[in-house]
Amino acid sequence: MSELNEQRGVNFPKGFRSAGVYCGIKKPGLLDLALIVSDREASVAGTFTQNRVQAAPVRWSKRVVAGGRARAIIANSGNANCLTGEQGERDAQRMATMVAERLGCPPEQVIVASTGVTGVPLPMNAIEAGIPAAFARLSDGDDRTTADAILTTDTFPKRACLELETPDGIVRIGAIAKGAGMIAPNMATMLAFITSDAHIEPAPLQACLTEVVQQTFNCITVDGDTSTNDMVILLANGASGTTLRGHSLERFQQGLYQVCAYLAKRIVRDGEGATRLFEVRVEGARSPQEARQVARTIAESLLVKTALHGGDPNWGRIIAAAGRSGVPIEPNRMRLTMQEVVVFEHGQPIPFDEPSLAQKLQAEEVLLVLELGQGEASARFWSCDLTAEYVKINSAYRT
Repeated sequence: MSELNEQRGVNFPKGFRSAGVYCGIKKPGLLDLALIVSDREASVAGTFTQNRVQAAPVRWSKRVVAGGRARAIIANSGNANCLTGEQGERDAQRMATMVAERLGCPPEQVIVASTGVTGVPLPMNAIEAGIPAAFARLSDGDDRTTADAILTTDTFPKRACLELETPDGIVRIGAIAKGAGMIAPNMATMLAFITSDAHIEPAPLQACLTEVVQQTFNCITVDGDTSTNDMVILLANGASGTTLRGHSLERFQQGLYQVCAYLAKRIVRDGEGATRLFEVRVEGARSPQEARQVARTIAESLLVKTALHGGDPNWGRIIAAAGRSGVPIEPNRMRLTMQEVVVFEHGQPIPFDEPSLAQKLQAEEVLLVLELGQGEASARFWSCDLTAEYVKINSAYRT
């Protein structure tokens, strides 16, 4: 397995081209329409937001994934096409149809994604002009513009790629993602598009993606909000000539995890207004579900997030958050470590050098480890600090 590279994304695997263009949804000069095309029919898998309010492109793309095959992804930023009634449904289908006509495939093989402001109809005149422009700029080279075109409040694009050596041959994985706010499990205000030149049938591809997303994109939180438009889409077109089964498929899933974990952490690192990322590890739980529940409660605690922003070793907030997680815990069995400094064990505080720990908490990445002493299960969540800049960004999102 080669090292992960962040200099390329969806164009790294064989048989994929992409483009990002400005079509007029966002302010002039900001790219807002992305197109990813497979040169051949690909297996497709996807996971979607669990919010009961779902945007038109989510409903459309769920049907595409159910069909198991796809040729392209068309995604716009700046407008979510959500809560836009029947017109929104027609607009999502129109986007798919325009792409399909140029590829000679059914519209039902085109994934549609949107992200941005809710409750505003899509400016279809702009999109209908942008799609031909995107086709004209399709390239299998640098895909930075594609990654840029899906951003909203992000401060940097997110790309990753990896070449895998499996028992059956060499395959490639590439991906781009966006996300900075409304980030919480199941899923977040995020889009992730992943490509591979491996040949994998839709069912095992979906199984791989579902497992990996549960351990990566569904283990991040910025503010506890789950959006209406989120999706992770994986296309595998077989252009490498390598079919993956058995141990090779397991190797592929490991590589997919590596790519997705990297992008998930980059999303949290780019959390709106964030100055540092922190990881919550919960160990010694009775079940993975209980470990996950405790980890998520700590990661989403506003008191924990604000304390970490100030570099305040206020460890009681962490224990208190675990205590309200709904999981039966016993403080007398617990052990809490912050940046490798033990601060609480067996029901009582452990003396530590507070100024020294406060300095360690100023690092760009912070690790919190809570041992419950009740079993063998564990879980981890990634989150970020909460700052005044987050309030500023979200108090004027539309204005």
